[in-house]
Amino acid sequence: MTGRPGPLIELSNVTKTIGDGVLTTLVRQIDLRIEPGEFVAVMGPSGSGKSSLLYLLGLLDVPTEGRVIVEGRDTEHLSEAERARIRLSTLGFVFQFHFLLPEFSALTNVMLPMRALARLGEAEMRSRAEALLGTLGLAGHMHKLPGQLSGGQRQRVAIARALANEPKVLLADEPTGNLDSASSEQVLGIFRKLVDETGRAIVMVTHDAELGARADRLVRIVDGRIVSGNEAKAV
Repeated sequence: MTGRPGPLIELSNVTKTIGDGVLTTLVRQIDLRIEPGEFVAVMGPSGSGKSSLLYLLGLLDVPTEGRVIVEGRDTEHLSEAERARIRLSTLGFVFQFHFLLPEFSALTNVMLPMRALARLGEAEMRSRAEALLGTLGLAGHMHKLPGQLSGGQRQRVAIARALANEPKVLLADEPTGNLDSASSEQVLGIFRKLVDETGRAIVMVTHDAELGARADRLVRIVDGRIVSGNEAKAV
């Protein structure tokens, strides 16, 4: 077919091994493509390599073997500064723990990635952060510190922060792991809307089979190998 965009992220025969002397392989010989506008869930037993896979997709770690390609660009020989720039501009991260800076308001926390990328002026950054928080139902809470927010509200601030620089891919590691069922459902609804309405791709590591089943594609990983779901659905 012609006109189809290429994958946003592609892993080609990726292996990650750690240790001196006694080696531990976290992921092995993984091929995986993340396409625009798809919601991918990654599931597997504890210690199977789910988070290691996500960190490789997000350029938070580097493979021992194989290639990680982001928007057609091979990242193998990039400097850490270049990798950090890609993380800031193209990738957004949401973790099980929100990692908000406790001394800053929700609004300031969301503005921090924009300040690091330095593409916008202060007024534009503030306006965008306010809009993101408003979209996520936090218009009345943007001047509160993280300690003044509920767990679900903190995670929504973390999602707003992850979206601050308009990333093409959102990477989420157990984003509902510390939330009650109502807050978990709210986060999942936000993810679904982001995929359906903005065309972003989301890759979510989860242990919750019910949440995983609601993604567009379910990737299962066992002992560091993908055993199903590594092929994107045809469009």
